[in-house]
Amino acid sequence: MALVISGISMSLDGYITGPDVTREHQLGVGGDILHRWLWEPFPEDTAVLDGMVASAGAILMGRRSYDLAEGDGGWGDGGPAGQLPCFVLTHNPPAAETVRAPKVFTFVSEGIEAAVKAAKDAAGDRVVGVHGASAAQQCLAAGLLDEIQIHLVPVLLQSGTPLFENVGGRQYQLERTDVVPSGNATHLRFKVHY
Repeated sequence: MALVISGISMSLDGYITGPDVTREHQLGVGGDILHRWLWEPFPEDTAVLDGMVASAGAILMGRRSYDLAEGDGGWGDGGPAGQLPCFVLTHNPPAAETVRAPKVFTFVSEGIEAAVKAAKDAAGDRVVGVHGASAAQQCLAAGLLDEIQIHLVPVLLQSGTPLFENVGGRQYQLERTDVVPSGNATHLRFKVHY
């Protein structure tokens, strides 16, 4: 059965974007530094990314992530992982004729449980990668997130999109299972215990 894993770059003070996120500045003002490990990788960064890509079977994301990066100026004719199936949590699916990559994107309006089930069914025995803060928060609060992979970047952004803002108002025990340091980030992996 597929594991559900949130893999995301984060500043030391807990932000996954800088402030003022727009379609033109999808990582917000100053947030590009969070993805330096992807654009200017050290060998350790490349090994981490290669492992993530090799294990991925489907992507789960929120509607905001979709709206910010779908199509021209974003992912082009695919999703964040090319042609990998993407399941988008939304209350209002877009009109079918406006979806640029209809074979990639499936819109789920029945809630987090239905979205995770659909993504797991598509992933088979591979990983469901959770993309974005809202989707990760919803999975964690619902007890559906198996692991958290943080690419911790040594920067204090001071504002932006926080990763752990709305996670159900309870404490979660995490078991660290891997640490990979590089010149760009410290790649941390945790199993979530509910």
